Amino acid sequence: MIDTHHHLWKYTETEFGWLETDETRRNFLAHELDELFPKNGMTGAVAVQARTILEENDFLLEQAEQSEIIKAVVGWVDLTSPEAGTQLDHYAANTYFKGVREITQGAEDATFLDNKEFNAGIREITARDLTYDVLIFQNQLTAATRFIDQHPSQRFVLDHAAKPEIRSSQFPTQWETQIREMAKREHLVCKISGLVTEVRDSSWDDALMTRYFEVLLEAFTPQRLMFGSDWPVSLHASDYARWVNCFTSYFSTLSEDEQRAIYTDNATQFYSL
Repeated sequence: MIDTHHHLWKYTETEFGWLETDETRRNFLAHELDELFPKNGMTGAVAVQARTILEENDFLLEQAEQSEIIKAVVGWVDLTSPEAGTQLDHYAANTYFKGVREITQGAEDATFLDNKEFNAGIREITARDLTYDVLIFQNQLTAATRFIDQHPSQRFVLDHAAKPEIRSSQFPTQWETQIREMAKREHLVCKISGLVTEVRDSSWDDALMTRYFEVLLEAFTPQRLMFGSDWPVSLHASDYARWVNCFTSYFSTLSEDEQRAIYTDNATQFYSL
């Protein structure tokens, strides 16, 4: 099983002041990952950027070199810069570097998704056959779908299923409508990751997650879904084992081939592991 979405960091208040609990306000490095993930059935992991500086790439690639389980790094470059291609070439020379992400969640469309320079940067990614992780909130689904349509040859993955607002008392029907529309794009896959931190109630259980799993499975099919945790950010709402068990319990009803696609094969193909 491959965890396609986790983070690592050396904690500082300046860079990681957005973390909400003392449990996450500390260092998380490769040695801890290598101990925790295999205990929970993981055979590989994809480290994803948390800072929008080029030094984040150097840090994650260094951690990957020290790790037994990290197979890929999704980093960051300034896609609005004329130097984006040069930056991509520099980091893509490292075999761990598989793709790029930008912190577009909550940003004005004109800043990224509708920005001419940013879209030129996406074309630089496409030209190098690298991946791009789409990070948005649910209210950005329409703009993000329009953005994805501009790049039919780019391999996209949607992080955290567009972060639906999860409540036991109300299901986000607009999210469902828009995620089903977005999923019609065959060059897009989806990570089922980070959902536990989107729960607005004081607690969550497996039953609460079922409706979201159902929608994503129907919309993307097993051929375009991947497992992810968003660890250690996910520790705000769940320990690692609990999320893995919730996920695998739901998808255990699928065929062995379908489970293998979601757990391993899709990530292996998408990130060229």
